[in-house]
Amino acid sequence: MYSHITKAVEIIVEPQFISDRSEPEESRYFWAYTIQITNKGARTVQLMSRYWLIIDANGRQEEVKGPGVVGEQPILKPGETFKYTSGCPLTTPSGIMSGTYRMVDEDGGSFDVVIPSFSLDSPYMSRVVN
Repeated sequence: MYSHITKAVEIIVEPQFISDRSEPEESRYFWAYTIQITNKGARTVQLMSRYWLIIDANGRQEEVKGPGVVGEQPILKPGETFKYTSGCPLTTPSGIMSGTYRMVDEDGGSFDVVIPSFSLDSPYMSRVVN
């Protein structure tokens, strides 16, 4: 589990390798990740957009931008939580994801909330001891 708080918005991420959607012999690996967003502040906020940076084990980078998450732009009153699950395919057995959510508060001010970097690890990745 990975967590981070930015401006009283807490993000908790739990990635999970999905073996039945992966085909290592075809260089296809799939992860699900569940994200919980909690408004720990005193103001209502709305998630407007997302930005992801996905880096595979070969260092190849992909950026993903778009409105909301899973087709929604959730509004979170103080103390409320929104939880969703999405997925990420890679052609390597490991990688890393990080990103931000663009939020708007009840006064119209916008700010970015950090999504903590999290690793995408599969049982097929090579183990390296430093």
